[in-house]
Amino acid sequence: MSPNTPNASATPATPATPWWARAARPARPPLPWAPMARAALAMALALAAGLLAHRVDLGVFAGLGAMHATMNDRVEPVRLRARRIATAVPASALGMLIGSALQHAQVGALALGAGLTLTAFVSGALSATGPRGSAAGLLLLVSATLGSGMPLPHPWWAAAAVLPAGAVLVLLLGVPLRGRRRAPGADPAVRALAAVYDALGRMLADLGTPQGSASRQVLTARLNQLQDVLPPLPRHPRNPPAPDTGTAPDTDTAPDTAAHRVHTMYRAALAATEAATGLLWAWRPVPPEVAAVPGLLARAVERGSVEVPVPVPDWSPDTPSRQALDAALRAAAATVAGREAVLSTAPAPPPDPWRLRVRLVSPGAARYGARLALCIAVGAALTAALPLSRSYWVPMTIAFVLKPDLGSVFLRAVSRAVGTVLGVAVTAAVLSLAPGPWALVAIAALCVALLPYATAAHYGLNTVVMTPMALVLLQLGGQDGAAEFWPRVLDTVLASAIVLLFGHLLWPERPRHRIEPRLVSAAAALKAYLASVVRQDGPEPRSEVWLRRTAYRALADARAEVERGLAEPPPTGRHAAEWLPATAALERLSGAVAAFAAQRRYGGRVPEPAEVERVGRALDELTAAARAHRPPTGAAARPTRPHDPSRSALGRAADELDTLLVGRPPR
Repeated sequence: MSPNTPNASATPATPATPWWARAARPARPPLPWAPMARAALAMALALAAGLLAHRVDLGVFAGLGAMHATMNDRVEPVRLRARRIATAVPASALGMLIGSALQHAQVGALALGAGLTLTAFVSGALSATGPRGSAAGLLLLVSATLGSGMPLPHPWWAAAAVLPAGAVLVLLLGVPLRGRRRAPGADPAVRALAAVYDALGRMLADLGTPQGSASRQVLTARLNQLQDVLPPLPRHPRNPPAPDTGTAPDTDTAPDTAAHRVHTMYRAALAATEAATGLLWAWRPVPPEVAAVPGLLARAVERGSVEVPVPVPDWSPDTPSRQALDAALRAAAATVAGREAVLSTAPAPPPDPWRLRVRLVSPGAARYGARLALCIAVGAALTAALPLSRSYWVPMTIAFVLKPDLGSVFLRAVSRAVGTVLGVAVTAAVLSLAPGPWALVAIAALCVALLPYATAAHYGLNTVVMTPMALVLLQLGGQDGAAEFWPRVLDTVLASAIVLLFGHLLWPERPRHRIEPRLVSAAAALKAYLASVVRQDGPEPRSEVWLRRTAYRALADARAEVERGLAEPPPTGRHAAEWLPATAALERLSGAVAAFAAQRRYGGRVPEPAEVERVGRALDELTAAARAHRPPTGAAARPTRPHDPSRSALGRAADELDTLLVGRPPR
């Protein structure tokens, strides 16, 4: 081992927590009060309107629309909420129209199964296009199954027509009142920015400790959330053209609006994040008073106005990464205080209009669509052959369970079955008291209010909440709720068994179809980021900021996919564990590139072609291994002492990748 190479653990980075413990462990998200209140009020209004108009059948379908909108509601700006709900709910209405048409036409079991199978294929392909497509695909199939079996109002197409009304209620209840000024800390982008600075402070406090890697993952997630809720920048002309000259307006800069200020603070946070990532890789801590600065910035951001600027201590940084952090913190303090600061910009590339169409016909979309269609076809065949009272419950459960982009399929199947049993027991106890219709409205409103928190906490808890709500809506719709209890348990167990057998065990869908493509994307993003740093011959270029953000986001996606795989039983969980060291190595490489960027800017280091070539070759080898489904057999490096700042960060990064890929000692 080279004398300049830190000691490294020879053991691979395997998870210490058993898969079943990971699967059962619930999250502890904060209570999303705003979506919970919107959901309860929208559901109550929809059902109450139906009762008062003596058309409770229409009120039930409007309540379904409120529930579907709640499933896609978030604590985010109105424009993002509207876009998310406006993508999902029309798909839900279309699915309801398809299912209602099949039921109204009184088609046979074979035609009904074929129609739902075709809808399932489209739903699966749509789900592979991204988060919003996933939500739309899910509701398309769920509503189609509901429309094919639930009692329809008169006329039959009214179910699809009134379903968006409940969704509109959820959307309108979140629109701020005209003339009402929100406190600065109430803005979702401001809250997300404060959360980024809090996470940055936590990571700075954890530098040089084993907790640093987990803190970095939290910080990356906070940055992703902030990037998603950033308001659009206005494109107002700085110098309007003269009436007769025809000069084009200058749109390079925008006036000092609230959106522009948030973007400026976001860019300052990106610079501080890069410097902190380099220090984390180098295993080099900072003084406690420096680590406390981001927390002070978070409080100042929440207040919205800074009477006294946040002070940054004079601490004489002695390495390039520490100098980069010092400069970034001072720039961040200036932006929070509303002062001028020299910052790089991170413009996003223009959207590709062909991207959705390409992904709709991609092999991954077709594979998932065929997988979902197979399970729906099997479910339709069994419901036609078995004496089931409500045949739509089986395909509806399959649609909810078979969603690998939302977590472990195995976990969702087991949680769905257990959660349904608990939900049925709760509903049976409540309805045994023979509550009146207005009491049922209150119960439905309470259940839908709990849905946002339950969804974020655990899928099993989500099912415990959704089952009583569905059965209460059936009771309001005129069906005998008591007769629906235990048959729903049988339907759920049957659907979960179909998913586990045909969609999980027998289907050739393995982690290699989810984990390894994410790792390939992360490696390509890191290579582009490294190339931008190597080409740097002055201040940080604008493209480097965006490439760095893209690489960090790709790494977060790869880590999330590995974590989902670890929650499944062998062999899936074991295969995910085999890729965990590679994921950790790529995360460390991003820190090494950040440290090298600081060395270039503050140390004047010239990149050595041999080191750059070694890192690039190692990334190519890792990409080839992922495409060939061969996890590396080496160990992930675990440093135990700070990196020598006189040595190139890329050289040590190349040593770590060599150790991972072939287990050979560093040069």
